[in-house]
Amino acid sequence: EKHLALIAQKVPKGRHAVIVVDGAAWHQVHLTEKFDNLSIIKLPPYLPELNPIEQVWQWLRQNELANRCFSGYEDIVNECSRAWNIFISDASRVIDLCSRDWIKVGS
Repeated sequence: EKHLALIAQKVPKGRHAVIVVDGAAWHQVHLTEKFDNLSIIKLPPYLPELNPIEQVWQWLRQNELANRCFSGYEDIVNECSRAWNIFISDASRVIDLCSRDWIKVGS
């Protein structure tokens, strides 16, 4: 619930955030009822191809994290952060990989 509060605080006034989650038990849709600027779309089970983050992970693995040996946990975190920053540096790449016809949200 704390992470939802953090997201809600970052949503600009007059805007609405949509959060896509898989069917994991800890993803509780009712928690967004406390926030008037958040909605959750819960994906059906066993359909990871519908989850935009799966394509992001695939891109990160193929383009930035493949064939690497990490020296430890801190190295993994640093390299994943570096890869993430490269990924989000190109807005068109993010839109291409994460947008879905069935989840278009109007402005």
